Amino acid sequence: MNEPFPTSPPSPPSPVASRLSATADAYDSVAALYTELARNELDAHPLDRALLAAFAEYVRGADAGPVVELGCGPGRITAHLRDLGLDAFGVDLSPVMVGIARETYPDLRFEVGSMDALDLAEDEVNAVVAWYSVIHAPPEDLPAYLAEFRRVLAPGGHLLLAFFESSGDPVTEFDHKVVTAYRWPIDRLAELAGEAGFVELGRTLREPVEGERPFRHGRLLMRLPAHGDGGGDEVRDGDGRRE
Repeated sequence: MNEPFPTSPPSPPSPVASRLSATADAYDSVAALYTELARNELDAHPLDRALLAAFAEYVRGADAGPVVELGCGPGRITAHLRDLGLDAFGVDLSPVMVGIARETYPDLRFEVGSMDALDLAEDEVNAVVAWYSVIHAPPEDLPAYLAEFRRVLAPGGHLLLAFFESSGDPVTEFDHKVVTAYRWPIDRLAELAGEAGFVELGRTLREPVEGERPFRHGRLLMRLPAHGDGGGDEVRDGDGRRE
């Protein structure tokens, strides 16, 4: 009788995959409560609304192509971007969050996906919004996320990052209500984005309001250089000629 070939045990998930799975599970478990708490969050923050409006104006001025919100949660920022005239859709790691977003905004597109490996083609979108969605990425993982943002962005595309700022401290871990998160020095985050190929257009810092965590809120508005404007993939010689 033939003996069956021995089978190898399945490989354990990578540390990144394990962290992503834990984050998705954590947000799945609080999705309904989170949705209720975040429903009208922009109403109390005129600076945030102003920055999103400025971002939308930059994007419309460059090209009215698709805009993806990564880590869209229940979809309220994606819907706000739509209301600002952008062709916006959302991606989130949590299937329950995506289900709520689809039910709440049936006219918009929402997909389950991870920011480290997006189901998007190279140069497919004209803008990326990560509204507090990079806060759960450990510092060593963030460069790969920024590289993926660059991959899916068309030349000349825009990136908006929202995060908790560390107020002069180095990258600082804190006990987020859902899952471990990190506060970033705004200069260091801008430096990492620059290393990934982005150029800073502007930044804002705002103080917390009543009911928020006692952390400053940072925003970075970045742009990926377009072909022909001295950035992107072009290499020029000393006379400025393209090589």
